[in-house]
Amino acid sequence: MNPLSVLVVDDELSQLGVLSGYLRKQGYRVFPAGEAEKALEIARGNLIDAVLTDMRLPGMSGIELVKELNRLNPDIAVVVMTAYGSIGDAVAAMKAGAEDYLTKPVDLDQLTLVLNKLVLKKNILAENERLKQTLASRFQFPALVLGSPAMQEAVNLAARAAESKATVLIRGESGTGKEVLARAIHLAGPRKDMPFIAVNVGALPETLLESELFGHEKGAFTGADRQRQGRFELADSGTLFIDEVGDIPMQAQVKLLRVIQEKSFERLGGRETLKTDVRLIAATHQPLETRIQDGLFREDLFYRLNVICIRIPPLRERREDIQLLVDHFLRRFSEEEGREVRTVSREAMDQLMKHGYPGNVRELENIIQRAVVLSRTDVIGLEDLPFHVRALPGEPGEKDADLSLAGQVKNLETKLIREALSASGGNQSEAARSLGISERHLRYRMKKYGLK
Repeated sequence: MNPLSVLVVDDELSQLGVLSGYLRKQGYRVFPAGEAEKALEIARGNLIDAVLTDMRLPGMSGIELVKELNRLNPDIAVVVMTAYGSIGDAVAAMKAGAEDYLTKPVDLDQLTLVLNKLVLKKNILAENERLKQTLASRFQFPALVLGSPAMQEAVNLAARAAESKATVLIRGESGTGKEVLARAIHLAGPRKDMPFIAVNVGALPETLLESELFGHEKGAFTGADRQRQGRFELADSGTLFIDEVGDIPMQAQVKLLRVIQEKSFERLGGRETLKTDVRLIAATHQPLETRIQDGLFREDLFYRLNVICIRIPPLRERREDIQLLVDHFLRRFSEEEGREVRTVSREAMDQLMKHGYPGNVRELENIIQRAVVLSRTDVIGLEDLPFHVRALPGEPGEKDADLSLAGQVKNLETKLIREALSASGGNQSEAARSLGISERHLRYRMKKYGLK
C-alpha cells in the first residue's frame, strides 16, 4: 500500500520544517503549507490522507480549515495541534470533524502513535472496500451486510485472510452465511479465477463421504462402475469449502489431516498418490472443542483447521442489519416475482425487529419472499408475515395455550419446529439438523403434533 500522504499546516516556519522533516524520515509523503488557503489549494490538487494543522493560523482559523477540508473530502483525517491551555479549541475542532488532537510542543512519539492509528484505520477501510467491490462485481452476497460492527469485524478479518494460503475455519449458526463468506474469501484472493468447490458433510451419508472428498477407482466398492474424481481433485489450484466439518467421521478425519499436512492423497481403491494444491476453508456450527473432549474430533486436525478463525454472529446479535437485509430482499424478490412491493409497514417491521431468527439470515430471506408473494398491496403488512413472527392479536397463541407442564412443553416444541421448518424453507433434513435431532425424530414430532 502507498505511504500515507500528510499535509502539514503551520505558520511557524521552524515548526513546519521540523514536523515535515520528521515525517519524511518516517516514510510519509509530506506536503507543507504555511497558511490555510495554501493548504486547501494543495488538498484540491493532491490525494491527501491526513492533515496535521495548527489551530492558530493567519486568516482562516484552524476550525474553519477543518470544516472546509471536511466539505472537500470527508475521508481526509484531520489532526489539530493546540497549546496546552487551549484544549477547548481542540474539542471544538473535533466537533467540527477533526479526528484527533495533539498539544504543543508536539511530542514526536505521540505524533507517530496518532499517525499509526490513522494508517491502521485506512488499511482496514481499504480492505473492507476492496472486498465489497470484489463481491459487488461478481455476485450479490446479502448475508454480508456490513451495518453492524460485528459483521464489519468478521469481513475485515476475511479480507486480510483472503490474500494468504492459510486454512480458515468459519464458525457460526446455521443460516448465518458461512458459505457466503467462504466464497467471498475465495473471490477476494489470488485464486479467484480458479474453481471454488463446496461439500456439505452433513448432507452426505457416511459411506459416500470419502468418495466425495477423495474420489474412487472403478470397482472400489459396490456400484463404483467407473473412476470418479473427488472434490480435492476438482478444487485443485482453487478453494475447497468443507461445510459442517465437525460431522466428519474419525476415519475420514485421518485422511483429511494427511491431505492438509502432505498435500497428497489416494482415491478409494487406488494406489497412485495424487498431489493437490488447494486452499481449504472449513465451517461448523458445532463447538469443536466439545467434540474433541467427547472423542469425536481429532485435536491435531482442529489445530490444522483453526489457523484463522472467523466467527459470524447470529442475526439476533446484529439487529442493526435487519432493516438493511429486509430492504435488499424486498428489492430482490419484488423483481423476481414481478410484484411492485415497495416497503414494509411499521407494525410489520417492529415484529421483524423483535423476532429471534433461529434460522438467521436464511430465515429472514424466506419470510420476505413469502410476504412479497402473499401481499395484496405494495406494502407488506403484519398479516403477510408468518404466524410465528406476527403474533396477531385475536389469533390463537400462547395466551390460549394449555398452561400445564405437558402443554407448555408441547407449545414450545411446536413453536421451535415451525420456526426451524420456516427457516429451512420446509427442508426437513435441514430443520432437524438445526434442532439437533434426527430427521426420523422430527417426523415423529410433526405427526404427534399434527404439523405439516
